[in-house]
Amino acid sequence: MNTLPNLKDELKQEYETTAKFIENFPEGKNDYAPHEKSMKLMPLATHIVEIFAWPETMLNTDTLDFAAGDYQPTILSTKKELQQKLEEDYAKGKAALDSVSEEDLDGRWSMSMGEQVLAEWSKYGAIRHALDQITHHRAQLGVYYRLNDIPLPGSYGPSADEQGF
Repeated sequence: MNTLPNLKDELKQEYETTAKFIENFPEGKNDYAPHEKSMKLMPLATHIVEIFAWPETMLNTDTLDFAAGDYQPTILSTKKELQQKLEEDYAKGKAALDSVSEEDLDGRWSMSMGEQVLAEWSKYGAIRHALDQITHHRAQLGVYYRLNDIPLPGSYGPSADEQGF
């Protein structure tokens, strides 16, 4: 099965949808969270845009070890920075997918916390999981927006806001 073109198309579609969400990011609400256990708005949005570079990491490494400090979250503070990070990380993810073959997707990739393996997939499976994470966290972002009366762009069709409801 030739999955690489599908991954490239899905990454592009998720990028286009996410760009609309980031365009609506509200200045002055970086620390908003709907619950004390919830992530704050800016770190959530930053996490979403960072995921677009994950294909590059997944295709060029075999593991990500949180205990070793392999991942350090990016700290952003403005919508402009979010938009720039989205552009940069999408370009990285796209370039990574453009530079590999179908066979490269068969390798293994894992996330660990020291000796404890948290998850393990084929590289294809890891990239699919990353794409799922974009969708999942963007849905969270949509809830934050709705709770703050920020218009929601459509994700897979028009939103109520776009339809004037």
